[in-house]
Amino acid sequence: MLFLRTAFAGIHDSFAALSPEKHSFVVFETISQSLGKAFSAFRGTGKITEGNIRDGMQQVRKALLEADVAYDVVTDFVKNVTELAIGEKVLKSLRPEEQIVGIVHQQLIDLMGPVDHSLALKRDGVSIIMMCGLQGSGKTTTCGKLARRLKEAGHAPFLVAADLQRPAAIEQLKVIGSQVGCPVYAEDPKTSNPVQVCRNGVKEAKRVGAKVVILDTAGRLHVDAALMKELQQIDSSVAPDQALLVCDAMTGQDAVNSAKAFNEALELDGVILTKLDGDTRGGAALSIKAVTGVPIKFIGVGEQLDRLEEFHPDRMAGRILGMGDIVSLFEKAQKEFDEEDMLRQQEKMQQGKFTLDDFRLQMRQIKKLGSMRDIMKMIPGMGAVVDQLGDMNPEDDMRRIEGIINSMTLKERQNPDVIDRGRRHRIAKGSGVQAADVNKLLKDFSAMGKMMQGMSNMGLRDRMKTVKGLADGGFMNPGAELMEKKMRSQRGPLDKDEARDKKKKQKKEAQKAKKRNRKQ
Repeated sequence: MLFLRTAFAGIHDSFAALSPEKHSFVVFETISQSLGKAFSAFRGTGKITEGNIRDGMQQVRKALLEADVAYDVVTDFVKNVTELAIGEKVLKSLRPEEQIVGIVHQQLIDLMGPVDHSLALKRDGVSIIMMCGLQGSGKTTTCGKLARRLKEAGHAPFLVAADLQRPAAIEQLKVIGSQVGCPVYAEDPKTSNPVQVCRNGVKEAKRVGAKVVILDTAGRLHVDAALMKELQQIDSSVAPDQALLVCDAMTGQDAVNSAKAFNEALELDGVILTKLDGDTRGGAALSIKAVTGVPIKFIGVGEQLDRLEEFHPDRMAGRILGMGDIVSLFEKAQKEFDEEDMLRQQEKMQQGKFTLDDFRLQMRQIKKLGSMRDIMKMIPGMGAVVDQLGDMNPEDDMRRIEGIINSMTLKERQNPDVIDRGRRHRIAKGSGVQAADVNKLLKDFSAMGKMMQGMSNMGLRDRMKTVKGLADGGFMNPGAELMEKKMRSQRGPLDKDEARDKKKKQKKEAQKAKKRNRKQ
């Protein structure tokens, strides 16, 4: 339980220091780990030479190919990185592998970007967005996600159910529309066709005063001539302002090939990559832009309708290389956390008045950001901690901790020092744990509170360094114990033999003084 509470200290305290003015998915674990091993080939060298560049880049090449990145893309990528790295001198402040990581990081950004997230929405009139993709890519759900995003931005979206190929698509879009609070236009598939539905849908949108029309077009199990012909007819009939392709990231190179085929037929404006929260190797994200020239505009990171985020190449590159994505994490926190509560808790931390009630509130707030594993992956330097968890489920630990706190009285939560042996047994019985678990929570909370008080006066950079230092030092490892270190004076370390002799001397002097007092 300790590593979670220590993580909370750094995460939540850092959020509290950020004002809204200063400030959205899954890291590809396999490629991150493989690249980490590849970079280890550069450690311990005083200079980056052609020899160790060649050895390291062979491993980078293997890691990218295993991640299902397109072969041509990998070849060009490795060539560019090698050319940039050879001959460069390692800066005194950097280790050789950091120099290579910096080069790879920038090349990954260039590979996936730049990206324009705008949808070319008109100020006057109706803007039309045509959504296309294969069946199973999550296209219909993504239409709802996009509509929700546009509505939150102050636009008036209008959904058109033009997927007459899949029987349940129309009903699914109607359900999603009702959840989003967005009107849905549909016609009987038996008496209509996709081109007619799109044309009539745009007319209806203009009539009701909608500003953005989203066309949910038909998909197929695979790319075929009939599908492309149908999409081209819709394109020429309603002249959409944006044509977006929805791709399933889990299909790897198939997603890249689909994007290439659709782009040749329609001239796509962007790609929305879905299912990035699944077991995906990352090849599609790294290949689409390089192969097709079409940027990834948005990514789907969950089934919920609010799980659509802008795609940022720099943040993605940071995650792939294990650098985390603290910017996206802060954006999520700003959206989910209550600012007044954050400032209030920050003040309590500084005053050393942080209670178990506050800690419970922290856990509930952090749960809103997603799974604990994903949150920790987004913090620089904590990717390795997640690997150490194994099959352990942090959410189970959080529920157990909250259960213990819920079994306490208000007085006990606000002043844990009053919890004696009898109270510990009562709390343990009420929360279904052992008394030792309650005792461990109280000890760790006391140590953590002092650490948080110290961190509350640090700047953001120092806080992140502290969190990383705790991770590197093993304080966030499962099963670790947080021990309060005794602070010595600055006179320097005291030798054990010297201390023993000093104590004997003091004892003798005390005995002599006692004898003198008796004689007097």
